[in-house]
Formats: sequence, structure tokens, C-alpha cells
Amino acid sequence: MTIVSNYQNDVANYWNAERNPVNLRLGDVSGIYHHHYGIGEADRSVLDAAPEIREEAIITELHRLENAQANLLLSHLGGIRPAHRLMDAGSGRGGSSIMANAAFGCQVDGISISQSQVDFANDQAARRGVADKVRFHFKNMLDTGFETGAFQAIWNNESTMYVVLDDLFAEHSRLLARGGRYVTITGCYNDVYGLPSKAVSAINAHYVCDIHPRSAYFRAMAANRLVPASVIDLTADTIPYWELRRNAAVATGIEDTFLEAYRDGSFQYLLIAADRV
Repeated sequence: MTIVSNYQNDVANYWNAERNPVNLRLGDVSGIYHHHYGIGEADRSVLDAAPEIREEAIITELHRLENAQANLLLSHLGGIRPAHRLMDAGSGRGGSSIMANAAFGCQVDGISISQSQVDFANDQAARRGVADKVRFHFKNMLDTGFETGAFQAIWNNESTMYVVLDDLFAEHSRLLARGGRYVTITGCYNDVYGLPSKAVSAINAHYVCDIHPRSAYFRAMAANRLVPASVIDLTADTIPYWELRRNAAVATGIEDTFLEAYRDGSFQYLLIAADRV
């Protein structure tokens, strides 16, 4: 696998070194480790739990919300059968891939430019006894080397902001079988607002990423034979996660910035499902 730019090297170094408790402690709840946010109504009663159990109760609830987000994404992959093959682009520590295999019984290939993440995820698959079906690879999602038309479905879960969308969707279009499904859940800045707001720029700096405008997704999809089948605005649904996380010991300090961006309309949280035609 080739890291082809200084920026990609910076991203790989960031995730190779990342040991953030907001990812690891949440994953410890069930052994499913994610690198994305949550959706749905939060059980705010955990904030009033007894001091000796309060923090663990908050962690468990945050993990429930991030699992709900992954389940929503997987529910939009279409009619997946055990014989199908799926790809998790930007697979992190592997949580969504392991959930996809559990849901559909099919082969899943996860890819990441972080060798540390790949090693962690493969270890998790082995621990769960699914390493024959769920495999993680040190690959660049813009040039995977996988065979053309090999996948029935591909997803990006909060990883599109690290790449050029035209390059990404060209590769996804090549890899998907005709009639296959692509799904992303992503944060994007609102074209109506104008250029990225101060809060969006702060998020970019925090995560070493480059958040795209909403319009860029649909333009790049149209140019690469991906036709949107479903678009869901999850902005209101993710706010409870951030409100709860702000009160957790694992908070990173970026929580108020996300809430500001969502509430002022400059930032949106979308699910986009598209068919390969």
C-alpha cells in the first residue's frame, strides 16, 4: 500500500498514535470499537446516577448511541445475502465491519491507512472467531487494488472528510457491482451558510481533516455513476449524543464546537445511500 502524499502520511500518523478514551472506553463495553458518533434520544437519567456508577452509566449509554448509528447505516445497505462481499472504507478499529458480518453473515473487507488500526481490528476479528470472514487490510481507499465489481456494498462511516470525493467515488464505482449500494454517514458543511464556519474550521483542525460542502457529495456521486436513493438529515438526531458526551469524563473538549456548528446551521450530519448504475 502506498501513502501518496504528505497529508495522507499526517493522517496515518494521527490514527497510528491515537489512543483516545472516548473510542477505547466505549468499545470496552461490548468489545465493538467504533470511530464515529451516535444518534437517537439519550437516556439522560444516567447523569443523575449515583457517583460510583455515574461515569460507567454514561459510557454505556454513549456506546449504545454509537451502535445505533452503525445499525442505521447497515440497514441502508440493501438486500445483502451471505454470499455477498462488503467493504468498509476507513474501517478504524473494525466495529462496523464486525457488526455487518454478524448481521448478514457475509465476507467483509475493512481498509485503513493506519497500520495500528488494521492490527487492532484483525485481533478483534480473531478474538470473535470471525477472522475467516472479516479481514482488515493496510490499504488506501483511493486505490485499493481489489478487483473491479467485487463488492455488493461499500460504506464510509465518517471517513470521507480525509479524501478528495471525486477520487473516492471513482474507486468505489469501480469496485461496486452494477446495482450495488454505497452508503455514507458524514458531517458536511451547509452550502446555504456559505464558506466553512469558525466552528467547522475548528473541527477540521482538531481531527486533521477537510470537511466537504454538502453539494460536493452529490456532484461527485453524479460524476461517478452513483445515484442517491436516500438522503436523511441526522443533525437533530446526533445532538443528544453530543450533549451527553459533553458531561462525560471522556470528553475531548470539541463537544461544544460540534453543538455550536449543528445549532447555528453551518454543519450537518447526513446519511446518503446511493446505487451504482
